[in-house]
Amino acid sequence: MLKISNLTAHYGSSQALFGIDLKIGAGQVATLLGRNGMGKTTTINSIMGIVPASGGSIDFEGTELVGRPSFKTANLGLGLVPEGRQIFPNLSMWENLVATSSNHLKIANPWTVDRVYDLFPELATRQGSMGNLLSGGEQQMLAIGRALMTNPKLLILDEATEGLAPLVRQKIWAALTLIRNGGMSILVVDKNLKDLLRIADRNFIIERGKIVWDGTSDALRKDRDALHRYLGV
Repeated sequence: MLKISNLTAHYGSSQALFGIDLKIGAGQVATLLGRNGMGKTTTINSIMGIVPASGGSIDFEGTELVGRPSFKTANLGLGLVPEGRQIFPNLSMWENLVATSSNHLKIANPWTVDRVYDLFPELATRQGSMGNLLSGGEQQMLAIGRALMTNPKLLILDEATEGLAPLVRQKIWAALTLIRNGGMSILVVDKNLKDLLRIADRNFIIERGKIVWDGTSDALRKDRDALHRYLGV
């Protein structure tokens, strides 16, 4: 579904990505792991067209994404849950969900407000609350719901559960498991390795703008050297 080849990116004169190679198959869950500042968010933003790639290729189902405006990339079926959630603070929870809802790909049984409420019942009781009055956990559920309302083929989450209470994290991972079981592909960045490895088919570790390790969850659990060297575990 997604194939990244020799991807490079810069911030001005400073190079951030040094030839990223990454593949995600249809229906797979992949993780992008690494310490802070190693290029995870830059990789995601390059996929989405938020940070322009300076070289390489990003192929999504046969369409080249490099040089494509971010809104056109989103319309191909990529849904982003950004770091920091970035919900609209002056819109209600319900308005946040419907503001960017679409079904450009004419997907059968599309995501609707009611389906999001089924996934996150907590949101149904807060649908009239303004975005800035929601708790951190509610905001993250809303950010995921908002991305689902674009009816993507690939859901990308940057820091899926960062800063959330343990009970809320459990709800997020349970929701992602249901989304995965529904056949959607997922690329997720997070620091909760134990939870990530339960749902991931493939894991990629990034170090200083390069992929330095990739493999299955079982392989990563057994590779103590990689866990310690690149993740500090």
